[in-house]
Amino acid sequence: MGNSLHNKIYLGRHSVLSSRWVQVALAIGVLAAAALALLASQH
Repeated sequence: MGNSLHNKIYLGRHSVLSSRWVQVALAIGVLAAAALALLASQH
């Protein structure tokens, strides 16, 4: 019973992380890289 519950929680967290947080992290990373590139090119 504990194993199945753990699997449900793990799968739930994994699906949420893969769907939302990964996309947000990638978007922030791309924007940060673009901002740093623009600042570096201006200096």
